[in-house]
Amino acid sequence: MQDFILTHYDWFKALHIIAVMSWMAGMLYLPRLFVYHVSAKIGSELSETLKVMERRLLRFIINPAMIVTWVLGLLMLWANWEFIMSAGWMHLKFTLVFILSGVHGMFSKWRKEFERDENKKSAKFFRVWNEVPTVIMMVVVILAVVEPF
Repeated sequence: MQDFILTHYDWFKALHIIAVMSWMAGMLYLPRLFVYHVSAKIGSELSETLKVMERRLLRFIINPAMIVTWVLGLLMLWANWEFIMSAGWMHLKFTLVFILSGVHGMFSKWRKEFERDENKKSAKFFRVWNEVPTVIMMVVVILAVVEPF
């Protein structure tokens, strides 16, 4: 299996990047939907439409993209274990991706609160959280491209 991954490494990497882009697109859009949802009257057509959009975004884009990102990333990590373990930047990248996965979990929890009409958080709260995946993404990309340490 390791030889197969190394032989087709560029394909694994390309698919990994596509999955990351899909995951990030959803992670950047979902909290924006939350901002709009805060101002929608409970039970209104807008509120119910946003519930459907949020649920579908998570179920059909964000969750599968995160799973593919992790699976391909871990396979590439496993195939290059010695190199990766000697790269300090990879340890930080892995930690940040783990944190991003936690943010993903929080977004899922907040979506369920909206689904039950139990949200108590403000639009400003979600605007701030909308930036968290952006900052993590920027640092991860810099680490992966520059490999600073």
